[in-house]
Amino acid sequence: MKNTILFIALILSSISYAQDTSEEKLPYYEVPEYSKEFTAGTMAARMIDGLGFRFYWSSEGLTEKDLTYRPSEEVRSSEETIDHILDLSYIVVNSTLKKPNSRVDKSAMSYEDKRKQTLINLKTAADILRDSDDISQYKIIFGENEIPFWNQVNGPIADAIWHCGQLASFRRVTGNPINPKINHFTGKVKKTDE
Repeated sequence: MKNTILFIALILSSISYAQDTSEEKLPYYEVPEYSKEFTAGTMAARMIDGLGFRFYWSSEGLTEKDLTYRPSEEVRSSEETIDHILDLSYIVVNSTLKKPNSRVDKSAMSYEDKRKQTLINLKTAADILRDSDDISQYKIIFGENEIPFWNQVNGPIADAIWHCGQLASFRRVTGNPINPKINHFTGKVKKTDE
């Protein structure tokens, strides 16, 4: 009987441990491995992967002090900047889903929710683009207007990268700099023994 109870306890703790460790991990802790082929889709996906990695680390572990920081009244706070990056991520993902853009109500979303949704949006878009032979089909749709994919590159993608730099700068000012083990060139996190 003792062995049966021990066995059941071990099984239950294993299941519990598996659930704890298999909790959904956010994408872009590191940049995914690059594609074997250079295509328009793999290049666009890699740009978004780079954005995802930069956003992951510029927005990771922000405190209330970080989120409310703004260098002057005319400048967005870090939290408002995250809202803007989330909006940009919807433009990118909606294009790949061939959906028109509309305002998203973020009022009930926490900072963690906004961060997670941004990363999911970017990963979804990158995965679709990576597998695409023709990215010209992914237009930005605002009402009746369809704007070519080219505008994603110099528009939402570049704008979001720019704002990730702002988040990184702002958090440095508030005394909470990005993890120094991040290597933006390789898209990897240095291991402690390196």
